Amino acid sequence: MKLKQRQYNVLVVSAQPKFNDSLNSIIAERRHIEYEVQTSVNAARRRLLDRSFDMMIINAPLPDEDGVRLAIDRALGTYCSVLLLVANEYYDGIFERVCSQGVYMLPKPLSAQLMRQALDWLEVSCERLGSIEQKSVSFENRMNEIKLVNRAKWLLISVQGLTEDQAHHRIEKMAMDRCVPKHVIAEEIIAMNDTGD
Repeated sequence: MKLKQRQYNVLVVSAQPKFNDSLNSIIAERRHIEYEVQTSVNAARRRLLDRSFDMMIINAPLPDEDGVRLAIDRALGTYCSVLLLVANEYYDGIFERVCSQGVYMLPKPLSAQLMRQALDWLEVSCERLGSIEQKSVSFENRMNEIKLVNRAKWLLISVQGLTEDQAHHRIEKMAMDRCVPKHVIAEEIIAMNDTGD
């Protein structure tokens, strides 16, 4: 999949109209980005209850909080790429708090070109996090499949008196004969033999 073919959803958390207008013109150049703006941390948190986002840009400070906790929570708890923008004089102190949590930071004021580059970085980060998420889901699915097959083997051992090797061989042979994954056979064996104990 080409990078620019993927659609990204971005939550911008900013209460500064001038910044929001500037960012709007930069994002408008990227047809593969959809975004929305929330003007406070509380509004952003409420929105995050309804929807997930690939990226979040937080323009600190905000009327109700500085945005640092929100940035950390999003970066740690989700597969969301987070950029925190802070005034240059606060950059070093805040960077120490957020860098180990996976939050990207830039000092303000920043140029339009730097903001474009930051969006590029966020897209790269989204691709990396998406790959990690897919691997995680794939691993979880594989573990569930192994558990299912093991449960089916146990049922064949306990109900039909097979050895573990015989049960394993039977599941593999049935799956090969029917050209289906082993977990399909396992589900059928469980449905036929499980007494619910």
